[in-house]
Amino acid sequence: MKRIGLTGGIGCGKSAAAAYFRDAGVPVIDADGVGHILLDGDAETRAAVVAAFGDNVIGEDGAIARDRLAAHVFSDAAARAQLNAILHPAIINTVSRQCAALEEEGRHVVIIEAALLGEHGRREPWLTGLILVLASEETRINRLVQNRRFSREEAQRRIAAQTPPESKRPIADWIIQNDGDMQTLRQQVEKLVAELTTPEG
Repeated sequence: MKRIGLTGGIGCGKSAAAAYFRDAGVPVIDADGVGHILLDGDAETRAAVVAAFGDNVIGEDGAIARDRLAAHVFSDAAARAQLNAILHPAIINTVSRQCAALEEEGRHVVIIEAALLGEHGRREPWLTGLILVLASEETRINRLVQNRRFSREEAQRRIAAQTPPESKRPIADWIIQNDGDMQTLRQQVEKLVAELTTPEG
């Protein structure tokens, strides 16, 4: 089975690309979504997060308040690394199980969508290939302001808190440049689907 990573910084359009892969019939595992599920429903993960960051990350309903947690870790690189150390092993285990289940169903390609792939200048050894979605910083800021109602300052802060997506170019097998419209993005995804779903792709 081909396990293809899909990554890109906030506002680059990674999730929009993932949606087009799904539309084309390619299964997509949202690794960031898996992390949210673990925070919400896995007692061991929840306990580790509360132990690391305190009761102030617990919301009124008793669950982890992801907005509070995000606000904390985006402003503190050490806290962000600590959260990643808690979540990543559990996420990888869950994603591996989901990939195995898809392979048993007879699937030959799966897309694993995750913002943190290729963070340390190398592609994860369990991936067959890596797709990198890029957009200019101004495009990304505008999307975050328009679509997610961030202030311009908050958008810039979120972008600055992440590894620059351009730094992952050397390890990417395919690059989607996403400064255009949605139709252009869809066309790029469809071209990749055709390549990935052929025997030699």
